[in-house]
Amino acid sequence: MSMVSIGDVLVDKDVFQAFFSCDLHECKGTCCVEGELGAPLSESEAETLQHPSVELLRLLPEKSVKYLNRHGSVEVYQGRQYTRTIDNRECVFTCVRDGITVCGIEIAFHDGLLNFDKPLSCQLFPIRVRKKFGLDYLVYEQHSMCRSARKAGEERQIKLIDYVQHALSLLYGNDWVKSLKAFIDVSPMK
Repeated sequence: MSMVSIGDVLVDKDVFQAFFSCDLHECKGTCCVEGELGAPLSESEAETLQHPSVELLRLLPEKSVKYLNRHGSVEVYQGRQYTRTIDNRECVFTCVRDGITVCGIEIAFHDGLLNFDKPLSCQLFPIRVRKKFGLDYLVYEQHSMCRSARKAGEERQIKLIDYVQHALSLLYGNDWVKSLKAFIDVSPMK
């Protein structure tokens, strides 16, 4: 069995078995830089980020602010909305702190400057939500840039689902996460 259904959500077995814990000092925030597109956005996230606040803009590097003013913050690709990237590289909302690429949205949220956090797709990463049979299908994207996170997760015995539990709760609710964990506790897939 390669996937299971938890309520109306399909979950790939790799999500259950993986260990993961970001180590920003190792990867330097590469996930905010690598890739062809920015962060996938929900309709409400895209609407919220369409006009970034002055507080958020103050945290971003000058090149990002100029890019935002010229091109906007959201792009559409194959009918889905994403944060814009600069030169098909870093997300337009990134900034560098102590040599590590970080999310300006997340910093502004934690500093109390914004009432919303970084996109849910970023909070879920490296889990991605796809569609299969008309249902959400959670898959684990195993990128080479996350080698250190897999190693750290294994060493610390932090399961991927525990690492992204808060984001899963935001997306599907606490009861769904409890059902997921209950399934894992009794499943031979572990």
